[in-house]
Amino acid sequence: MQLASTDDVDLTVHDLGGAGRPALLCHATGFHGLVWTPVAEHLDGLRRWSLDFRAHGTSTAPVPRSFGWDGFGDDVLTVVDGLDLDRPIGVGHSMGGAALLLAEQRRPGTFAALWLFEPVVFPSGGPTGAPRANPLAEGARRRRPSFPSHEAALANFSSKPPMSVLAPVALEQYVRHGFAEQPDGSVELRCRPDDEAAVYDMGLRHDAFVRLADVGCPVLVVRGNLTEPGPAPITPMLAEALPHGRLEAHDHLNHFAPLAEPERMATSVSRFVEGLNG
Repeated sequence: MQLASTDDVDLTVHDLGGAGRPALLCHATGFHGLVWTPVAEHLDGLRRWSLDFRAHGTSTAPVPRSFGWDGFGDDVLTVVDGLDLDRPIGVGHSMGGAALLLAEQRRPGTFAALWLFEPVVFPSGGPTGAPRANPLAEGARRRRPSFPSHEAALANFSSKPPMSVLAPVALEQYVRHGFAEQPDGSVELRCRPDDEAAVYDMGLRHDAFVRLADVGCPVLVVRGNLTEPGPAPITPMLAEALPHGRLEAHDHLNHFAPLAEPERMATSVSRFVEGLNG
């Protein structure tokens, strides 16, 4: 399904099945909505949807190619409105978690609750002493953009970290939907390396942290190992700043947990949703 956003971005929405209260699953930078498939398969009692954020998967990029993160919040609201979702559960990973917060802050009451794995939400534009250069952006710009085939891309990612930790179904979905087949049979990344880098560069420039008090719904902030680089160390501060925030720790997992341990993360989501009903 395609939905048009207010700034003429065409968003791809994926029906992940199920029945019950609606849930919208939001992916991390560089991925797409179908990587949530193995998590969704274990989410009973929820009507599951996911989206490809702008410039990811088969969603189009804005013109000009500007990637302020308010646009990802717009994408979330476009899907909620386009599907006529009534106070869904928001499930977000990394950038997807930040997008859910930005959407709820812009329009309080949109979501019944939010489950967020290490959302990219830092105070004062980022962690103290953060270097000016963004290593994630630099790495994205160096990312290999094409492979001879889907099979070659899958073999490459499954053989080395960080993608080798992904559950096989999640990795398969990432490759099959994340690479477009070319006339000669080769495949090319749908999320262009320069676009992914631009998203990373903008990740510390939104104001979701200073507006956490505007989020009135219950929020479960979930983290992996605090020694891992990334948003994990800031999660206790996020949970404390949210009016109805709570922190859940999985010390043996890293930032890729929703893709690497889908059944465990689905159990966390399900318990959170069950608690809302208690």
